[in-house]
Amino acid sequence: MAEPKPASPDAATIQAILEHYEYDPSQVERIAFSKVNYALEIVEPNSEWAARFASIKARIEVALGPELVSVEHVGSTSVAGLPAKDFIDIDVTVRDVCDETSYVTALESAGFHFLTRERRWHNHRLLCLYEPHAATLHVWGPGSPEAARHIIFRDRLRDHAEERALYAQVKRESAAQSNVAGESSMGYNLRKEKVVRDILERAFTALGYMQTGGTANE
Repeated sequence: MAEPKPASPDAATIQAILEHYEYDPSQVERIAFSKVNYALEIVEPNSEWAARFASIKARIEVALGPELVSVEHVGSTSVAGLPAKDFIDIDVTVRDVCDETSYVTALESAGFHFLTRERRWHNHRLLCLYEPHAATLHVWGPGSPEAARHIIFRDRLRDHAEERALYAQVKRESAAQSNVAGESSMGYNLRKEKVVRDILERAFTALGYMQTGGTANE
């Protein structure tokens, strides 16, 4: 059987896509702190989310021009009918993510705020937008396995109602538990991590990337 093609960005290898990343706060380089302390709240689906993404995407395209490779709406607001934090999550792929001079100043001039750098996590850069609507911008280089995982996860939720229901439940439960414990968004993410990985592994199996039970296909 022919090897299945990895998800977009298409340069990501299947083995890299399958690898789970273990968050290590010591590897995060803090550039700045968010200017707004947002409450951890899961809201009902909002039909305006798609339009908000389209507006922000246009802003990114104008700002980055030829440095831009792709812009994807990811995260829960990209899945119709799914409750979410009221933030638009966006994956941006640039020609050279390590060359910050080629995109950071342009994005800051367009209203984005540079927050963190994570060299160990596929050279991830994190920016945010405050107005007119809150957004989180994840910047990657071409062939990022994590950007591919985001698309696979999004598409799995879009295509499977039972996965959406499961994820909606764990999101609400995790947010409630994190708020009681006084945790940040990272604590919330860690609480739902197992379910996220389970959904991803079912998606990987359906795509032919791995066998049932978690063994990668050769």
